[in-house]
This record gives sequence, C-alpha cells and structure tokens, in this order.
Amino acid sequence: QVQLEESGGGLVQAGGSLRLSCAASGRSFRNNDMGWFRQAPGKEREFVGAINWSGISTSYADSVKGRFTISRDNAKNTVYLQMISLKLEDTAVYYCSAKVFGSYKYWGQGTQVTVSS
Repeated sequence: QVQLEESGGGLVQAGGSLRLSCAASGRSFRNNDMGWFRQAPGKEREFVGAINWSGISTSYADSVKGRFTISRDNAKNTVYLQMISLKLEDTAVYYCSAKVFGSYKYWGQGTQVTVSS
C-alpha cells in the first residue's frame, strides 16, 4: 500500500521556523516530482511548492518564496519543507503529494501548522 506521511507540524510563534517531512512507503518516489500544498480553514487547498525528481529544480508560490525551501533525500524516500519567518497566514494543514504522469496522484493525510502571534 502506497503511503505518504507528513510529520513535523505544530504550534510556533510568528517569526519562527518548522521543518516538515514527508516519508513515502509502499513504493519509491525517487523518479517522481513531489509537491507541498496547504489548506487553511475555510479556504481551498493551495500550492506551496514543488521539487523535481532529482532535487535540482524547485518552484514556490509567491506567498512563500524566500521563506520556504523544499528538499528531498531519495535514499530515504523523503521530502522536506523547511519554513522560516512564519506568518499567521501560514497557518494551515500541510500536505505532500507525489506527481504521477503529470498529475498529483498520491496524497498524505496532512500535518497541522499553527502560527501564533
């Protein structure tokens, strides 16, 4: 069974940092692009950023550019989201996803990130 499991979420003060992890099991995603998304209460899920299969290329939403960094360790089948300078508006459930044939097919259950003032 293919699973993506996010971890590392929690409560942090504005200006603080968190590092999320997304561990895959059931198959290797070393040849797949991976993405991070988030969903705030009452809002639609939105794209945060993505990393290509090799880790060489990344892209980010304008709202997180310069503050969030995505990386991956294919040997561990794990993708990371390093978040710094967190803002109240970063509060959301964060999801990782694996892209298969151009579409995000596999999703984790999400991890809650709450930024307090």
